[in-house]
Amino acid sequence: MATAPSAKLTPLLKDELDIVIPTIRNLDFLEMWRPFFEQYHLIIVQDGDPSKKIRVPDGFDYQLYNRNDVNRILGPKASCISFKDSACRCFGYLVSKKKYIFTIDDDCFVAKDPSGKEINALEQHIKNLLTPSTTHFFNTLYDPYREGADFVRGYPFSLREGAPTAVSHGLWLNIPDYDAPTQLVKPLERNTRYVDAVMTVPKGTLFPMCGMNLAFDRELIGPAMYFGLMGDGQPIGRYDDMWAGWCMKVICDHLGLGVKTGLPYIWHSKASNPFVNLKKEYKGIFWQEKAIPFFQSVSLPKECSSVEKCYLALAGEVKSKLGEVDPYFIKLADAMVTWIEAWNMVNSPGEKPAMTSLPNATSKK
Repeated sequence: MATAPSAKLTPLLKDELDIVIPTIRNLDFLEMWRPFFEQYHLIIVQDGDPSKKIRVPDGFDYQLYNRNDVNRILGPKASCISFKDSACRCFGYLVSKKKYIFTIDDDCFVAKDPSGKEINALEQHIKNLLTPSTTHFFNTLYDPYREGADFVRGYPFSLREGAPTAVSHGLWLNIPDYDAPTQLVKPLERNTRYVDAVMTVPKGTLFPMCGMNLAFDRELIGPAMYFGLMGDGQPIGRYDDMWAGWCMKVICDHLGLGVKTGLPYIWHSKASNPFVNLKKEYKGIFWQEKAIPFFQSVSLPKECSSVEKCYLALAGEVKSKLGEVDPYFIKLADAMVTWIEAWNMVNSPGEKPAMTSLPNATSKK
């Protein structure tokens, strides 16, 4: 007797996750991701000239926002959203109503594992987020919650429950995520190593967060995922995701939340111009030598029991401590406060109807 064909499986967290994509170009890259993304809702944040028409392949459920939408929705608070920089993606985090966010750059494609199988990056991110992190004690078999792994001998039973995972940081094959000086001295270097591992970034340890292949629990850590004030009109660029990563990690450590890094891999298809990048990064290369020790030593007050309170306290520390390094950090700290004000305005239960109707944003199903 013939069996009926099996129904198409519903993707994990289909109605609980938004995919956020910053772009300045047509999104033809989505064709390669169609099998993995088509059933999810996309939030596309168009950078640059708002009069330019961005083409999105048919069949995707999406909303497209440009700078005019940002200004209309946020009003004076739109000043905290970067212009002509991929940091504009955090506007998508702001307007999303979902529990989870996955963000990817438009020059990233589907990678293959060593067996030649296409990697469902989104599915792996979801698995990372739905299992705990081991923030307080390192497990030498990496993620003990993965199938085929467990806690090794000597791992305290009292810590095996782990901590909620707030962020899943994925990696990339092909073009490495290098800064401009490293790009210049290693122009032909490619990452071909596929390491089949997921690990928790330990409590008290910072890391360089890349925004091109990243997922997070918006309800747990969303207000801390501000990608800084970068790009047009600012003295620095290409540190937006780094800044968010440093702020987020300090707050996760304070609140007892976890961060994972490793799988999944995507295929990073092209390297940006190292000379253009050097101009954007130049001051940041020096400033990071002051910023990183600041984040390593900063301590948040015990009464900071929410992400918003933590972030505002951190903004105050940035202004008082890093403001001595350069006046830019005073401006950045003010933007951090504005970001939280914008977050609360858009996401408060009593938000104004104008905030939710979004009549000028392009939508398509």
